[in-house]
Amino acid sequence: MADVEATKSLSGLLNGIAQKVYYSNGEITEELLKDELYPELSQDEFTALHEKMRGLLKSIATADMDLAQLEIFLTAQTRKQGGGGVSAEQAAALSRFWKSQRVRVRESLLAQSHWEPGLRGLSWRVDLQTAAGRGDAAQSGPVALMELELGRAGQDSEFVCLEFDEAKVNQVLKKMADIQKSIDRIVQRS
Repeated sequence: MADVEATKSLSGLLNGIAQKVYYSNGEITEELLKDELYPELSQDEFTALHEKMRGLLKSIATADMDLAQLEIFLTAQTRKQGGGGVSAEQAAALSRFWKSQRVRVRESLLAQSHWEPGLRGLSWRVDLQTAAGRGDAAQSGPVALMELELGRAGQDSEFVCLEFDEAKVNQVLKKMADIQKSIDRIVQRS
């Protein structure tokens, strides 16, 4: 029965660390985790356990380990001598946690790593300008209108509208071709 309680407490600790570190839940504190999950541990013992689990989760998440890599990593951690390693029960809890939370943690890390707004959407159309009045000829040719939807995760989108004449469209297409060539060169080197 004590093993079941220890496993539940460790799972709770890992989930609490993830809530605080990866999901930005400010309500989760180290003190709350200690009081709810490990009231019998001294503050120093809990801090050591918390920092060890936080460090292991950080290593696993930063490397975005797949299940094979995770198994190798955890096996190495269980074989460490001294207090630096983890027990088999801790390794099993870490493995269960990562299997269930990998995608969500990765998405959170990606969202946190974007400093600038990203392109969420793009729409466009081509308009033909018509005569302003009776008998007037159109002043210019077709116009491309483009709407960019920009935003950061968790925030409302901003919209930017652009208008291009034929010369500007050709200029943009040339720049895009240059970008594609650069990407192709980099990909071929890798």
